[in-house]
Amino acid sequence: MRDDKHGSLLLVAAIAVSACQPDQATPGSVAAFETAPVATSSPASAPEAWWLAFVDVETTGLVPGWHETIDLGVVMTDLEGRPLDSLFVRIQPRHPERTADGARAVNAFDAARWAGLGALAPEAAVDTLRAFHRRVAGDDPVLLVAFNSQFDTAFLDHLFRDAGASWRELYHYFVLDVPSMAWALGHRDLIGATLSERLGVEDEPHVAERHTGITGARLNARLYRALLAED
Repeated sequence: MRDDKHGSLLLVAAIAVSACQPDQATPGSVAAFETAPVATSSPASAPEAWWLAFVDVETTGLVPGWHETIDLGVVMTDLEGRPLDSLFVRIQPRHPERTADGARAVNAFDAARWAGLGALAPEAAVDTLRAFHRRVAGDDPVLLVAFNSQFDTAFLDHLFRDAGASWRELYHYFVLDVPSMAWALGHRDLIGATLSERLGVEDEPHVAERHTGITGARLNARLYRALLAED
C-alpha cells in the first residue's frame, strides 16, 4: 500500500513538472492563424475596402483530414458580386488511394490524369492561392463565400495546415454561406441545381469531367447576385 502511494505521488510530481516545461514548437499553421491580419473596418462601414471570394473545392471524399482537396476554384468579386478575377488549380493529393467511389463519380478524379493536367503539390497550390490574393485584393479584407461553407472551409483548413499555413492568412474569420442567405429569403433548397432552377440561374455542369471547383465557384457567384436582386 505504501509503495502504491509512493508511486502515485511520483506520477503526480512528474505530471506537474511536465506541465511546467516549455511547449513543443508551435506548428506553423497555428502561428499563421494567430498572426492573421485583423480587419479594422466592416463591410457596412467601408464596403469599398472589402472583397468576396466565392470558393468551391472538389475532393477525394467527404471527410476532411482523411480525404483531400483535388481542385479549387475562386471567383473574387466586390460586395455586389461583380467579378474581378478568378483562379482555378488542380491539386495532386498525397493519398489518392483513399478516393471514395462517390467522389470519383462526381469529379472524375484520377491521379495519372491529374498529373497530365498539371496538378500542383499541395504546398504549391497554397502558394498560388496566396499570390492570386495578393495580386487581386492586396491587403484588403476578404470574406469567403461558399455553398455549404463548413465543408469547403474544413478542406481549405486542412490544405493550408498541411503546408504549415492557415486559411486565415487570406480570409476573414467570418464565412458566408449561400444556402443560409437563400433560407433567409424563404428558399429552403439545399441543392445547388434546385436552387439554380428556382432562381432562374444557369447551373454548373454535372458531367464529372467538367464538374470542377471553378464551375462551382462561378455558380455560387451567380446565385449570390440573384439573391441580392430578390432582397
